[in-house]
Order: sequence, then C-alpha cells, then structure tokens
Amino acid sequence: MKPAFNVRNSSKVYIGSAAELLSDLLPEGRVVVVSDGTIDRLYHPLLARYDSVLIGLGESIKTLQTVETIYRRFIELGVDRSTFVLAVGGGIVTDVTGFAASTFMRGLKFGFVSTTLLGQVDASVGGKNGVNIDGYKNMAGTFTQPQFVVCDPSLLRTLPEREFRAGLAEMVKAAIIADPALFERLEQTSFEALRQDTELLAELIRAAIRVKADIVERDECEAGERRKLNLGHTLAHAIEKSSNRMNHGEAVAVGTALIAGAAVRLGVLKEEDRQRIVALLSRLGFELNPPVEMKRLLKEIGKDKKSERGFLHIVLPVAIGDCEVRKMSPEEFAALFA
Repeated sequence: MKPAFNVRNSSKVYIGSAAELLSDLLPEGRVVVVSDGTIDRLYHPLLARYDSVLIGLGESIKTLQTVETIYRRFIELGVDRSTFVLAVGGGIVTDVTGFAASTFMRGLKFGFVSTTLLGQVDASVGGKNGVNIDGYKNMAGTFTQPQFVVCDPSLLRTLPEREFRAGLAEMVKAAIIADPALFERLEQTSFEALRQDTELLAELIRAAIRVKADIVERDECEAGERRKLNLGHTLAHAIEKSSNRMNHGEAVAVGTALIAGAAVRLGVLKEEDRQRIVALLSRLGFELNPPVEMKRLLKEIGKDKKSERGFLHIVLPVAIGDCEVRKMSPEEFAALFA
C-alpha cells in the first residue's frame, strides 16, 4: 500500500477509501477516535468499535477549552503513551486533535481521516496543529506530523455545498502558488462537475496536496518558503476575526482577490492574471467583497500571529503559479488599500 505522498519521511498521505485504508494503517493496539456529532452520525459503523471523544461544531470550539475537554476524556478513558489517536473530521477536528494529541503526556501518535475538501487539500496535511485564542487564529499550536492522513474523495459527497466550495478556495490558492496547470484545469471545469465527478476531484486534490507537500518538505516550520501557503490568509484571518458571515474558505477567497489587486498596484502581477484569479473565484461561486470595511480589517492585521518584530510577511502573487514573500510594516500593508 503505497502512499500518494510521504511528507518529511514521517507522515504518509493516502488518497482512497478510508474504510479499506484504515484496516491496514491503524496499529494493533488501542485506538481512540476524536470526531464531532455530525461525523459520528454519518460514519458510526466505521468508528463504533473504538472509544470516542466527541467535540462540538464550528470555529467557536477551536479553543484551549476544547483541548482541555479532550484531555479530561483521555484521562477518563485511561489513555496512555501507547494509545493511538485518530481524528476523523474536517480541519477544525484535525487541528484541535493534533494539538491535543501532540501535547497530552508530551505526545501521542496520531493520524487523520479528513472528511472535508478544505481539510484534504490543506488543513490536515503538513503537521500544523493549533487552536484560536480570543478569536485570533491558531495562536497556540505545534508543528507535529500525523503518522498518516487519509483523503477519501467519496466522503465529500455528504458535504453541504457551502463547505465544499470553501475547500475550492484553498485549491485555487495552491494553484496560484505553484501549479499553473492546476489553475487551468480549474478554469476549464465547473463547480457542478467538481461536485459530481469523484475521479476528477481526486486528481485535483492530489495536485493541490502536491503543492503543499513539496513546500513542507523544504520548510516544515514556516521559516521561509512555507509562508507562501499563507497567500490571502493575512486578510482572511482579519475577516474571520471581524465578522461571522464568512467561513475560512470564503474569507481566503476574498483575501486572495484583494492581495492580487495589491500585487498589481505594486507592479509585481499583471492585471491580466489578477482578472483570471478573480474570474475563477467568482465562477466557483465566491462573493469577493469583504463583509466589513477595510479600515476595520487593517486594524486587526498587526495582531496576526505571523508578524515578527512589528513586520508582516505578506505573500504576493507574481504570476499564475508563482508567489513571493515580502516583508512589510502594517502601515506599508495598509497603504496598499488606501
């Protein structure tokens, strides 16, 4: 059973049937599953044989309080250092579980079954685990690789349309960063085709994961090139903090469109490429106007966890398939949107 990707020689990424893959991937010892109520209801036959920890739904539960709840449940269940933790769910479940598992008893082995498109193309791959503090994204977290990640495109059939679309924003982001062929494929297909054609979707998921896996291979702890994966995210995180109208993928789409415009104003991106980015995101169904005033968003930017010594590392698209990271003060960044 060969993985699609082997990240850092420590985390294997598989694309295929979760039911078939788990029988070979899970260790013979004790396994505890962390998921949410929706996942437990949809996939109970797959998970019923294991002890479980259920957490809530939505970005609001991505907190240290939820991590404490998981810790206490682990203690109730008698989890020890030989226990394997399996997270089954979307990006929130995998982020929170990865943080809890990597810190409980100074670290347990864990793996993911990613059940959302956003999770499969981004959140579950790469070893970043974390929680929010007072609404600020991923302020507490670890870089710890899961033993494996299973991406099963067939699980995405149960996703609501809005959640499916959210994952496409991260797929577009990956294409802009390093895969012009993926961008062209997305331009040539429709939202409906992506929903209905599982083989096509699996192919595009593989391409998006390859972008992230290649970058993480070279820069696991975001000291340099991995910062490119934050394309659109500085503004997206501010949108999520300032408004509850958009989910993460929707905010990333807005942030990506806005930063493409800024890149044109800086003279590093052609207007033609900006138009292609905006056209693709619009055709996939994204609303690209920020839900709050730019002035309010820019006030939040300086609190971004990625700021260092008062400077931001801003990811600018310079072509379809290429980005650069530029160091800016919050004032310089705000001036781009004056």
